[in-house]
Amino acid sequence: MLLKPKFQTASPLRGVIETAGQIILGKEAQIRLALACVLARGHLLIEDLPGVGKTTLAQVLARTLGLDFHRIQFTSDMLPADILGVSVYDRDSGAFKFHPGPIFAQVILADEVNRATPKTQSALLEAMEEHQVTAEGETRPLPVPFFVIATQNPSEQVGTFPLPESQLDRFLMRIELGYPGRDAERALLAGADRRDMLAALGPCLTPAQLVGLQAEAGRVHVAPALLDYVQAIVEHTRRSADYVSGLSPRAALGLVHSARASAYIEGRDKVIPEDVQAVLPGVAAHRLRPAHDTSRRVDVGAQLLAAVPIP
Repeated sequence: MLLKPKFQTASPLRGVIETAGQIILGKEAQIRLALACVLARGHLLIEDLPGVGKTTLAQVLARTLGLDFHRIQFTSDMLPADILGVSVYDRDSGAFKFHPGPIFAQVILADEVNRATPKTQSALLEAMEEHQVTAEGETRPLPVPFFVIATQNPSEQVGTFPLPESQLDRFLMRIELGYPGRDAERALLAGADRRDMLAALGPCLTPAQLVGLQAEAGRVHVAPALLDYVQAIVEHTRRSADYVSGLSPRAALGLVHSARASAYIEGRDKVIPEDVQAVLPGVAAHRLRPAHDTSRRVDVGAQLLAAVPIP
């Protein structure tokens, strides 16, 4: 059973959550998970139906965190150079000059990433893992901080290419927004236009402050007993016949980093089991492929929480 923590949010981040909540109505849990992903220096995948606010959430995060933002609309005819950049001959200098692509920003929104071919999707791999881009034989660093938010439509929709496992594993978390509740949707219908609200949105933090908060979140204490809990979850996925393969060491590290970020958002200096429970569905579900009856959607997070008790 997922327990709801009852702690005060760390003050530097309270403004981010409250501001985001004024635009993305009724989705505080998803906003907190997205923020935890940023603090853990991970990348975020948002999967859901068109029109539920995926792109808006990405824009809200970029603006409230004070980060440089580029949006890339993925299409089936897009090429890797459209993302990374290309060298163009400059007649004045008599040499080729590299023109950086939209990947060179602090926040990248890869909108509808699964509408591009796997070849184009692979252009993100080096950037997401190593925070650098190799193009035209030269390696160029990306800005700090660097964060990819990708949105994708459900794979059963027309015109989509499934993300390969290597690409999915680069995303620290995958979340869904879902339809708003009745009260939230009523407030949405009666309220101001979200595009106007976005245009008026100001930053709650600076990039330097965010880097400092990421460092502080990384110092949150994790007790040996808590690591036992994480290892028990990971080992269960590797032994269980329910999954094609278990969680990797990268996923285990991601679970610890995300739990640290969750605890920091709640204003605590140590991780408790509820932090692991809060982030587990987002960290694990997209990395685990059910071994049986793949025609129906399986709630992997709930399955793991029920199967692995707290030590």
